[in-house]
Parts: sequence; C-alpha cells; structure tokens
Amino acid sequence: MGIFSLLMFGIIGVPVPDEALLAFSGYLVSRGQLGLVPTIAAAFLGSICGISISYWIGRSGGLFLIRRYGHRVHITPQRIERVTQWLDRFGRWGLIIGYFVPGVRHMTALVAGASQLKYPVFAIFAYSGGLLWAVTFITAGFFLEKEWLEKSAAIHRMILITFAAIAFILLVYYLLTRKSRKKT
Repeated sequence: MGIFSLLMFGIIGVPVPDEALLAFSGYLVSRGQLGLVPTIAAAFLGSICGISISYWIGRSGGLFLIRRYGHRVHITPQRIERVTQWLDRFGRWGLIIGYFVPGVRHMTALVAGASQLKYPVFAIFAYSGGLLWAVTFITAGFFLEKEWLEKSAAIHRMILITFAAIAFILLVYYLLTRKSRKKT
C-alpha cells in the first residue's frame, strides 16, 4: 500500500523520490522481503492512478486551474509551455518517454488532459509508460542488490554535504547582506 500511495502522489506532483523508491523496492525484492509481482503491481497501479488523476485534472480544469494554482506545486507557465512543446515534438510517445524524465513525468498528463487528448489514446501510451518505468527501476534495484546499500550510503553522504554547503553559503550571504544593510 505504501508503494502504491507514494507513487500515486509522486506522479501527481508531490515531491517523492520516485526512482529511488522503485529501486529500493527492487532491492527489497532481491532480499526476499517483498514479492516481485505484488511490488510491480503496486508500482504500476500507483503510477497509473496518479497519472490518471493528473489527466482528469488537466481535462476538467484545463489550463485555467494550472495557471491559477500551479505555482503552489512549482508548475510555472514556462514549464507548461516546455512540456507542451516536448509533447508536440514526441507526440503520444512522449507519454511513455515522459516517465523517464524527472519533472516532465509530472506534467505530461496535465498537458495531455488540457489538450483534450482522448482518454483511450492517453491510457494506452501513459499506462504502457508506467509499466515500463516501474519494471525498469524495480529490476535495476533487484540487480544492484548489495551495491544498492553502498550507492545509497554514498548518495546520502553527498546529500548531507550538499545541504551543509548550501546552509553555509546561505549563512555567509545573510551575514554579508546584514553587514551591508548596517552600513547604509
């Protein structure tokens, strides 16, 4: 249920590390802690529920809702335009490819719905993409096995170092701007 829910909300646009979740799920499958078929099913169903909700939001509310409230979930008019151009370039295949492009995956369904793409056509391409995406990352996690732990630890260290560096830079910036304000 956790994989399903996280992927559903992640596809809608909630910041969830989708690929990491899928790869970790694959690792757990390799350890025998999860079953392969139920894990793929949960991931696939979560992703298609999320993308279907996004499609219907785009279809019913269209661009009006996206333009009015999109800024709350970091959907800017520029991002909408880029995804629209991207989908125009790749056509319906963009719904499949879009799963593998972070940031695009979250908006392809909104744009497809807002552009009034017929639901059966949307479903064939988007659901195929969801299955391919889930199987790809779960399989990667399955075959990485122990390397997943090592890679995960390295990624965790890099994240901590990055956040510490950002915090340091922000602190220096704050102190410098505070000092310059006192002079004026």
